[in-house]
Amino acid sequence: MTLEPRLAALFSALFCLSLAASPAAADDVFSHRDDLSASDKAKISKVLTAPADFETPERFEPMQGGAGTSTRRPNRDAFSHSNANLTFEEQHDFKVGNGLFKKLWTSSPSSTRASDGLGPLYNARSCQGCHLKDGRGRPPLPGEKAVSLFLRLSIPPETDEQKAALALKEILRVPEPTYGGQFQAFAVQGLPGEGRFDIETEDIAVPLSGGEAAVLQKPVYRIRDLGFGDMHPDTLISPRIAPPMIGLGLLQAIHPGDIQALADPDDLDSDGISGKVSRVRDPATGDLAVGRFGWKASNPTIRTQTAGAFLGDIGISSPDLPFNFGDCTERQSDCRAMPHGEQADLGVSEAPDPVMDLVTFYSENLAVPMRRDVDDPDVLLGKQVFYETGCVACHQPKFVTSRNADNPAHRFQLIWPYTDLLLHDMGEGLADHRPVGDANGREWRTPPLWGIGLTETVNNHTRFLHDGRARNLLEAVLWHGGEAQEARDKVVDMPPEHRNALIRFLESL
Repeated sequence: MTLEPRLAALFSALFCLSLAASPAAADDVFSHRDDLSASDKAKISKVLTAPADFETPERFEPMQGGAGTSTRRPNRDAFSHSNANLTFEEQHDFKVGNGLFKKLWTSSPSSTRASDGLGPLYNARSCQGCHLKDGRGRPPLPGEKAVSLFLRLSIPPETDEQKAALALKEILRVPEPTYGGQFQAFAVQGLPGEGRFDIETEDIAVPLSGGEAAVLQKPVYRIRDLGFGDMHPDTLISPRIAPPMIGLGLLQAIHPGDIQALADPDDLDSDGISGKVSRVRDPATGDLAVGRFGWKASNPTIRTQTAGAFLGDIGISSPDLPFNFGDCTERQSDCRAMPHGEQADLGVSEAPDPVMDLVTFYSENLAVPMRRDVDDPDVLLGKQVFYETGCVACHQPKFVTSRNADNPAHRFQLIWPYTDLLLHDMGEGLADHRPVGDANGREWRTPPLWGIGLTETVNNHTRFLHDGRARNLLEAVLWHGGEAQEARDKVVDMPPEHRNALIRFLESL
């Protein structure tokens, strides 16, 4: 047995056996957890308690992805390892899924019968094209075409039918009539792309305590060279970068009751934080479910997110979304008339089963890397600052996943994602003014922070937030507003050494 599986097995055994039972009140606190015994509830009540001091790390803190945490060297492949506690057979499925995740799709017709169907409109030719090294996207450099940043499009509802569909959550937004739900700059041969966009920036100076200062850059997006005529005059635009892929299966394994228990949409406790649950339709059941994935928490499962990315980003249909014309609208008749890649003998859609199963499994099992420098005095000070400043009100440090998770590797794991998966008002500075489902134009899902300190190592950049506007972690903090305004202002006013320690803590995640 290699070092990584040994550490994973040791962690799992220690977590399950080392905690003494807490008072019976734990049963009341976790009454929403229908997957736990009274003993389980006592254990997790103790392990989830906030630290009493910050002189030493908490037990198990380095293993932020539970028993599946990758303990391999944190190099450029740090986000591309499988969960350490997968079985041998699951490792096989992970590797095949990895190959499909990297696969370059080509236009139809093609001699590569299992790889054609690209587009006709698209943003990338592979999943890896946006999620480079399974990591974080960034805005394009000067002269580059945007690949891992794209624009979402929608319009306000105009008809009673559209308003009813939104109310019933049959749809989460109304696509732009000509260009659809996503602006796609690339197209197959013989078809124009939908256009280009430029990014201009406006500088915003932010004075900091201790005589320091920061300069934020506010992006302004200008669409040009439209390939299919004018857009609707009321088009709403929202830029998005591709988020990192690590730990998704563990986020999916968080019990929905734990997410709902953190919600306080009316701020009944008067702490200024009013996170709310995003509720969306699960396509597999038709029922309302907790939205967890995407910048606006608009997808309930990784499979739903994966099918949407196949269709919107690459133009590849799947059994879940069997539209071989991708995001081409009825007004783009030439686009819909292009050849597609579905072949009856290979199955329904351009990515027939088991493609979706394998890519979904891969996406569910990318390991979270092990924490670094958890006992460094500056990191521990930064952790204390993170708690005392109020960052944990939204960036919930830890959960214990459901015992009923679909994959045994994700069950009953102590994880440290630093997110509550709720929607929060982040203020006017970050607002896109584009509602999606339950998220209004100022609200965003709290992004997980695990792995954030390895962004530069993996992706060779330090661009953060939904559109990559922040050039470093401090800028990302300073862009916070709305419910996070008070915490942001504390960072501005705190002594420089505390601010530096806070960044050191984030870099250790």
